[in-house]
Amino acid sequence: MTQHLHLLLIDPQHDFCDVPGAALPVPGADADLRRVAQLIRAGNARIDAITVTLDAHHRLDIAHPGFWQQADGSAVAPFTAITAAALRAGAYRPRLAAHAARALAYVQALEAGGRYTLMVWPVHCEIGSWGQTVHEAVRAAYNHWEETRQRSVAKVLKGANPWTEHYSAIAAEVPDPDDAATQTNQPLLARLGAAEQILVAGEASSHCVKASVAHLVEQIDPARLILLSDCMSPVTGFAAEADAFLQDMAARGARVCTSSALLAEWGA
Repeated sequence: MTQHLHLLLIDPQHDFCDVPGAALPVPGADADLRRVAQLIRAGNARIDAITVTLDAHHRLDIAHPGFWQQADGSAVAPFTAITAAALRAGAYRPRLAAHAARALAYVQALEAGGRYTLMVWPVHCEIGSWGQTVHEAVRAAYNHWEETRQRSVAKVLKGANPWTEHYSAIAAEVPDPDDAATQTNQPLLARLGAAEQILVAGEASSHCVKASVAHLVEQIDPARLILLSDCMSPVTGFAAEADAFLQDMAARGARVCTSSALLAEWGA
């Protein structure tokens, strides 16, 4: 099957929506995802494939508060950045002493990668929770696309390994050599590589969208990407990172536009 247009939708999950009950709300995400749903419905005949990525975490995770404690044994608050230097100084430590060496090795490897410092996020997208599920308008839209086009939406889960952050849908930040699920997702790259153009949307532009696209353009010409700027938003406090990401991708040849502009081109 020729794929002219493939929609890559990153983490359109309730925990990232700015709605009551969300664990890690991204301002603007609910409206972003409603625009994605509109795009899927209006562009039903034009979209040849859809891939949805989904954060899927355990409660105990190196990037969740329950893993860590401060030097005095007190809790570590969400949105705390933990550096290797802070670990070596004893400011933070895992709740289980047996995890200390591996945790330090991970944080050092993460920092060496140059993309992120370990962030302790609120528990989010816990496997089986409401927050892990797909935004209802998006799911209704892609269910309609599946039935009318007789094609299934591909789902890609990421983040179940508690020892590494997995922002990117392509690979974990620090791949675990004993866990193939953290390595480069070659089947996903192959599916995306079959498309003439790839639409990219989802949450959050400062983290999982940014990380996924950064890995993707190592394998695929950026000129094949269309980044839907009104269908993604940054985590609070990370707007500069999101803006820099979009500017960098545009400079490298990717198209950055709004879903409304694209729909107008389609006559939808």
